[in-house]
Amino acid sequence: MSTLIKGGTVIGSTGPYAADVLVDGETIAAIFAPGKGPEGPDVIDATGKYVIPGAIDAHTHMQMPFGGTQASDTFDTGTRAAAIGGTTTIIDFAIQRYGEVVQDGLAAWHAKTAGECHIDYGFHMILGGVDDDALKAMDQLVASEGITSFKLFMAYPGVFYSDDGQILRAMQRARDNGAMIMMHAENGPAIDVLVKQALERGETDPIYHGLTRPQELEAEATSRAIWLAAVASDCPLYIVHLSASKALEQVKAARDLGRNVFAETCPQYLYLTLEDQLGAPGFEGAKWVCSTPLRSGKETHRADLWQGLRTNDLSVVSTDHCPFCMKDQKEMGIGDFSKIPNGIGSVEHRVDLLYQGVVDKKLSLARWVETIATTPARMFGMYPKKGVIAPGSDADIVLYDPNGRTRISVETHHMNMDYSAWEGWEIDGRVDTVMSRGEVIASGGEYTGRKGRGKYVPRALSEYLI
Repeated sequence: MSTLIKGGTVIGSTGPYAADVLVDGETIAAIFAPGKGPEGPDVIDATGKYVIPGAIDAHTHMQMPFGGTQASDTFDTGTRAAAIGGTTTIIDFAIQRYGEVVQDGLAAWHAKTAGECHIDYGFHMILGGVDDDALKAMDQLVASEGITSFKLFMAYPGVFYSDDGQILRAMQRARDNGAMIMMHAENGPAIDVLVKQALERGETDPIYHGLTRPQELEAEATSRAIWLAAVASDCPLYIVHLSASKALEQVKAARDLGRNVFAETCPQYLYLTLEDQLGAPGFEGAKWVCSTPLRSGKETHRADLWQGLRTNDLSVVSTDHCPFCMKDQKEMGIGDFSKIPNGIGSVEHRVDLLYQGVVDKKLSLARWVETIATTPARMFGMYPKKGVIAPGSDADIVLYDPNGRTRISVETHHMNMDYSAWEGWEIDGRVDTVMSRGEVIASGGEYTGRKGRGKYVPRALSEYLI
């Protein structure tokens, strides 16, 4: 079937332009000057709306086991919520735990997603144990599984932690096979000391989750990861969920030298603060416990992150979507903040939250689309199949209404959570229509897609590597 999206304003990397977009089957067939499209196809009236590529969330954790429980969104509920919010592709994390076979971990995640996803998806691979077998597996996953990025942790000793020697070996292998190393950059052993000391002092409230993970330990780990990557012949390095000014300074310095260093941030770090959210009365702050933590609103972190997005020192905005309910999950940490499951749910709201940055004159329209769609596609080997409105690309298309309004609430969101980290927030814009591979799957806030229609997307190497 053919569909003509007529009368809208397409947002590309060079900015907005008026055009009609012809969709044929699952792909974009052509782009026409306004009013020059063919007669005959079904018409979607996009008058007054932006036509943007379907968003790509390059960092999600659906039904991820963590801290004695698992993320509350399944691949069914999470990808449905993502679709309603204008995200048409996610890249989730398959996990190899210490002592497990890497390929077995990947197979487990393929089993979780089989027949469950509403939108297309890919995988990164978490390496929980770097040894000779894991290094060989990296080559195999790049060559034949379409997995070209591997995540390591400098935090969580005893769970996912890799020491510097293991990190170096993985970076050397990535440099050889062309993969990207993604890094959770916090000094985990030092954080564990601070956590133990805080609990011994009786400091158990959620705010201490942030106070025991100071930005200096994020900056130190970020710098160390950057220099280890340099030793590994400038291995491509991507810092995940960067939250603070000092860590951003390390990334900027490396990029100013032309290094293969990239970073993402998340909506929570652009808007929320340690004092207002983690420091909420009683146990309420548990809603916003995540790692890296929210930073102080008394400092310049948020302004610096917005500037980093404008200057491309921050390349991508992902969510690190790893939701937990308050009841029976976050409540596990009552009386001990270190037992609160780490994670915030935002996969449904990222497109809107970043559009508010456009309204507030912090981002251009083109930069909005780059950070939520085009750059993730290019960074993680999905471009030009994904991330762009262009002939031959998948017809993953969102009509966004700048004159609409979105109010976020647990009463109206579609994520499997019993609270909203964004309760009461109002956005000056609204996702109007969502198309995934040529099929309208959401319109006017109503979901019209179906479970199981999402396809696995094998990924190529990053376009950004030198």
